[in-house]
Amino acid sequence: MAETMSAWVVERPGPMESRPLRRVRLPVPEPGPGEVLVRVEACAVCRTDLHLAEGDLPPRRPGTVPGHEVVGRVAGHGAGAGRLATGTRVGVAWLRHTCGACRYCLRGLENLCPNSRYTGWDADGGYAEYTTAPENFVYTLPEDVPAERLAPLLCAGIIGYRALTRADLPPGGRLGVYGFGASAHLTAQVAIAQGATVHVLTRSARARELALELGAASAGGAYDAPPEPLDSAILFAPVGDLVPVALRALDRGGTLAIAGIHLTDVPSLTYEEHLFYERAVRSVTANTREDGRAFLELATRRPLSVTTVPYPLDRAGEALADLAADRVNGAAVLRV
Repeated sequence: MAETMSAWVVERPGPMESRPLRRVRLPVPEPGPGEVLVRVEACAVCRTDLHLAEGDLPPRRPGTVPGHEVVGRVAGHGAGAGRLATGTRVGVAWLRHTCGACRYCLRGLENLCPNSRYTGWDADGGYAEYTTAPENFVYTLPEDVPAERLAPLLCAGIIGYRALTRADLPPGGRLGVYGFGASAHLTAQVAIAQGATVHVLTRSARARELALELGAASAGGAYDAPPEPLDSAILFAPVGDLVPVALRALDRGGTLAIAGIHLTDVPSLTYEEHLFYERAVRSVTANTREDGRAFLELATRRPLSVTTVPYPLDRAGEALADLAADRVNGAAVLRV
């Protein structure tokens, strides 16, 4: 095994025009107690990586390697690890550690653990040839699916699945999806497969075309009204201005789930227009490992159409810039 590896780090957070990512050579990391070393095959590019690079999420350590949708193979073990054999194909996702002892963990809400830590934020992630992860927080993955198709499932898919559950969509209900990137295009397929009528609202004409190809009942502009009242809505776009738009589109008793980790400021709401008749707003905070297992089992049983745009690892900065400029239709994926 080589002693050093190619990687990208967030050097100085700022607008993508300032090139906050820098390509470097780093030592291949040593797995700590309970951790595995993972040789990266692919890593999807998430909007959370963009928030980290641009400083919307304050970096928690200098020179962090982003990336938390990692497909790879176990290449080594730290002390106490060994459940997964060398060569096992695994996925490394956003949630990296929880304490297991706080009242949230004990209630099955480990995503709310105050001591939680995250891949590509608290520890180096997958924009590199190798990464490490706690063995108990990685997912085993199938051998017969290309890494490029699996990678977006590990955050875009999992967080979209949690957002869908938080949206309280009734059986056969009407779902509005605001924004149609990596997570939304997977979540919409899950909802359609469950019998929902899905209306997509997004500013991208290409994304609207993709939505209709994947089975959406309609696709309009981000600020348009859907063709019928919605039972539930999910806001994937990190745009606070869309919160009152989505609430206005809800039918009585409807729920809006906000899926992002970062959102621009929400304008003032009018109680009668936006919240009355028991309309509800819910945030989505990370996910539990059970969310991940449930979604990956669902995606294996009923394969999803995963739209990807591949980039080699040496073009990671370009991939993130394309995501920032809405030039990615589906999910950008780094191939290592």
